[in-house]
Formats: sequence, structure tokens, C-alpha cells
Amino acid sequence: MSSNATARGGPPLTEEEAEALLRGICFKTGPPRTVGAELEWLVHDLRDPRHPVRPHRLAAALDSVRAVPLVSALTFEPGGQLELSSRPAGSLMECLGSLAADLRAVRAALEPFGLGLSGYGVDPWHAQRGRVLHEPRYDAMEAALDRTGPAGRAMMCDSASVQVCLDAGLDRPGPLGYRRRWELAHLLGAVLVGAFANSPRHGGRSTGWRSTRQALWADLDPRRALAPPVDGEPRAAWAAHVLDTPVLCVRTEDGPWAVPEELTFRTWLRTGLPRPPVTDDLRYHVTTLFPPVRPRGHLELRMIDAQPGRDGWMVPVAVTTAVFEDARAAEAVYEAVRPLARRAGAGPAPRNPLWEAAARDGLADPGLHGAALAVFAAAREALPRVGASEEVCRAVAAFHERYVIPGSCPADELQVVTS
Repeated sequence: MSSNATARGGPPLTEEEAEALLRGICFKTGPPRTVGAELEWLVHDLRDPRHPVRPHRLAAALDSVRAVPLVSALTFEPGGQLELSSRPAGSLMECLGSLAADLRAVRAALEPFGLGLSGYGVDPWHAQRGRVLHEPRYDAMEAALDRTGPAGRAMMCDSASVQVCLDAGLDRPGPLGYRRRWELAHLLGAVLVGAFANSPRHGGRSTGWRSTRQALWADLDPRRALAPPVDGEPRAAWAAHVLDTPVLCVRTEDGPWAVPEELTFRTWLRTGLPRPPVTDDLRYHVTTLFPPVRPRGHLELRMIDAQPGRDGWMVPVAVTTAVFEDARAAEAVYEAVRPLARRAGAGPAPRNPLWEAAARDGLADPGLHGAALAVFAAAREALPRVGASEEVCRAVAAFHERYVIPGSCPADELQVVTS
């Protein structure tokens, strides 16, 4: 989520132009061909992850990482978390291979500083570690999110995730159509939260959630982290959602960015105050919305906790890609997760009973467990068809047998290990 841009010039944007722009850029349709992933990692002391990493030590290590030539884009989160964002890849294995190579290089650069990358949804040992990035974007974000409680700071500084990016899909009905994929992402998303929950402890304490990270997102902001309605036309629903969500900030060329309260982008367009918004303001505003599925031409699935182990991140990327990109698997999974819609009720994700159960109970919830069994069965059948290697297929099978079949998740083991 890094950016240090300031407002650019251009003609003032009208409400009609803003809606047309959002409809045009949010779902770019066509045959699904590319896959990407964004991996966030907590940075911990290699010898004892409970030992706090001092800011000067972290800063020196991150400076060393910046000098490493990488294929992926390297950014840092406000608390010093490290993020690698792959380029759009033409296949699952191209995506996994490039990220794995970059991770090896990053780990090698951190080792001389006695630091390593840790895969947890939130920091099990530390809380409110404090920002190490002091940029206008994060100053404004902190001020805006503080209005609704401490969840914003915890999300900014203590959390990490695996995000999967997939093409929006075809502009026609069917398992690979963009409308179906939009609906599938929000139902499957709850299953992914439960299956890959990996954050039961935060700051040395048990939280009562298997995915504390998801609980933080649900508590983040009255509207910023919510999904729009998913039972209508996706383009129209997303455009309305973007325009009716308050802006996080109004960027300025000099000085702190303004942090207005309850100024929706639609109201900003209509009033032109505190200054007329331009196209770049709208594009920036979209980056400050954090729903579980964010359409940015492609679909960003943002609900998965960071995973344990050096290569644990590959499993959610592989499973999600397989059940979206293979038409047979997509149809089977859609039929398996569609009954979950009744549990979601009328509330938007992640603030509805289905998503709350996924974050709190993981696959101990019988309905989510049954859906996860179907999802992993379909994924394992589809993985060879989407070109997954034997190593990746074995990793998914091992996760299936270790966690999904018995109705467990990584959080259940982490609760014991870190307590």
C-alpha cells in the first residue's frame, strides 16, 4: 500500500466522468490469462522472534534489501513489514517461481543482520510496534483510522497477508464470467479465511480469534474495509461504493495532507471543496479502500493470513488460482460455496455472520469445513490442468491432509507453539 504521491494537476473531474472511469477500469474483461501474488512478511530476529527489533537495526537491514535486484516490486509497510508484489505472470508456476527466487535473495540480504521473514497474520509477540515509515500517506491514514479505535494502527504495523491477483474474467455468463467470479470470490473468501487462519495471538496474548488479522479488518472503519453488494451488477455496485465511501485524505503539495471527516468522494465532486478533485485523486482514493476483494482491472483477493514456513505461502496462491482459472473446478467450487450465501445474510463482507465465523472458528465451523473439503478436492484435481508442478501439488496435498480433512487450520498449531 506504499505511495508518497501528491496531487497532480488536470481538469476538475465531474461526477459522471468519475462513475464512467470507475466502470471502465475496475473490471477489465477477457479470457483469464495472468496471475499475481503479493506477499507481506513480518521481520523478526532470527535467534529469538520475541526479541524486539530496534528501528535502527531494521532500517539498516531494509536499506540492504533495497539494493538487491529483484523481479518483484519491493515495498515496505508502515511497521516495517516487507512486501513483494509479483509481476502479472502467464502461469501459476511462473508466478510462484519468480517470487520464490526473490524471497531467497531477500532472506540472504537479511541474514547478515540476524533478521528473517516470519509468516503470521499478525505479530504473535508484539503489538503496536509503532511506525517506521513516516510519510504523508501514513500520517493521514493513522489520523483517519484512529477515529474508530486501535484496529487501524494494528493493521498498519502488526499484520501481514498473502494476496492473490487474478483476471476479472469474461464478459459473458458462465464459470469464467466476471459476474460469477465476483460472487465466487466473496463466498470462497470466507472459506479461505477459515482454512488459512494463522493469527490467534497478538502481542503475546490469545485473542479468541483464529484470524485476528481478519477481525482487525472487520473492526477497521465503518465503510472503508467493506465489500459492496455482490448480488447486483458488479461495475455499478463498485462505482457507487467508491463514490459513497469517505475519502481518507486530500493530498497537498506542501505540508500535512488534510484528513476530512465524512467527506465522501461524491460530495467532494459535487462541492469542489476543499479543492476540485481530479482524475488522479479518484485513482488514489481507490487505493485507500480495503475490501476483502478489490477490483482494479483484475481482482485482488486480500483476505488470506500470511502463512507459516518458507514456502507455505504457495499453497493459498495455488489453491485459489486453480479453482478460479480451471472452468471445471470453478463450477464445482461455486456449487459448493453457494449455500454459504444464506449464512452471510444481508450484511457486507467481512461484517456478516459468515465471515465472522470464519475468522473466529476457522474450519471448526461445520459449514466452512464442508465447503473447504470440496474446495481442496476441486483444487487438487485442477492443479495439474493449470500446470502446477509435482512439488506444488504435494504441498497442497500435505496442507489438505494436515489441516483441512480434520477441520483445523495453522492457527490451531500456532496457539500452542507461541503460548
